[in-house]
This record gives sequence, C-alpha cells and structure tokens, in this order.
Amino acid sequence: MNKLTPGTNMLWESSRMILPQHRESALRQQREETKRRRVELDDQEKEQVARFIVTAHKTRQPVKLRMFDEYEDVYVIGVIEWLDSLTARFKVDGEWFHMEDITELSWDAPAGD
Repeated sequence: MNKLTPGTNMLWESSRMILPQHRESALRQQREETKRRRVELDDQEKEQVARFIVTAHKTRQPVKLRMFDEYEDVYVIGVIEWLDSLTARFKVDGEWFHMEDITELSWDAPAGD
C-alpha cells in the first residue's frame, strides 16, 4: 500500500525527488522573478528628497525612510547624523545610504504618540 498518495501507482512515486542542483536552480529563478525594478525620480522629486534630508539633518528630527531593495521593503529609522552633498549620501546609526535609494520618506513619530 502506498503511504504517500493512496490509490496511485508506486512506479511514479520516485518522481517526487528533486536533485539539490535543480532545487537551487528553481529557487534562484523564483527569486529573479520576484526582483523589483528601481523607479527613477524626476528632477523635482529629487529636489524634494534633498530638501527633506537637509531639513531633517539641520533639525535633528528622526525620520522614517523606505529604501529601494530588489527583494524586500527596507526601512531606515533614526536621526541623520551626517550629510555628504557631493556624493548624495547620508549617515544614520553609523551606516551610509544613498539618497537615490529613497522611495518614501516621512518624519518618524515618537513612540509615546
């Protein structure tokens, strides 16, 4: 008697096995299919992002930024510690980020509110 699928032919039960290489290839292909594309901002949107970052840096207010990632939503939450306008980068919690990677920005509300 077949324990896996009752009433089926045992001859085909071995076809359930998959080689590790085939599994890795299928997972890699699935990951490539879910890859996100970067949305290019126009000049006006880039200027708005830059103004927001400069204001956040000057006022030392915490921000919540959604950053571009090919596979998942990545958020940067904190105070902008350093701003490098030549390379369009900023530092939050000791880590550098590129302004071009920002897809959404807002002020971070304090935990008590």
